[in-house]
Amino acid sequence: MQLYHSPASPFVRKVMVTLHETGQLDEVELISTVGNPLDTSRVSRTENPLGKIPTLLRPSGPALFDSRVICRFLDDRAGAGLYPEKRIWEVLTLEALADGIMEAAVLMVYESRCRPEEKIHDFWVEGQWAKIGRGLDALETRWMSHLSGPLDMGQIACGCALGYLDFRHGDRDWRQGRDSLTQWEVRFAERESMQRTQPE
Repeated sequence: MQLYHSPASPFVRKVMVTLHETGQLDEVELISTVGNPLDTSRVSRTENPLGKIPTLLRPSGPALFDSRVICRFLDDRAGAGLYPEKRIWEVLTLEALADGIMEAAVLMVYESRCRPEEKIHDFWVEGQWAKIGRGLDALETRWMSHLSGPLDMGQIACGCALGYLDFRHGDRDWRQGRDSLTQWEVRFAERESMQRTQPE
């Protein structure tokens, strides 16, 4: 298998953590690439017409994207149980919440990178941060018992989302007023899969 890969992407990191946790890292060749909504030329649009990462190429069958599809495929391939049927709707919802936090955080980065400074829309940026804040508050107030349970894909997605906030938006201090989530993140970040996939 081949994975279009950039270590700075939280969605790619989610796939990489899954590869580590399921013991499949050695079965994937990483194809280093970068891109943004205005320049997808370095992402294969033959395999992924959206020109986005991550994209996973398989020996047989069409390429897989986005990270939720890839992670589900890898989990099924390894029989790892990261999408347990008894908790499937909770896991999928938590994964979607974490992915939404990552999407908003990435859009904040793109706003400053892809627009001239005089056209950056601060109100729109703050709207994305407000969305992130609501997601974090939901994790703090409604999801801690799930996060403290057996490892699943919802936890992996949350760990990658919080790591990305530190990586790109560390000056905003997402931890303030969220003590339980902060303590969980500290413990989760100690996992070998998280340590080995930290963006630089």
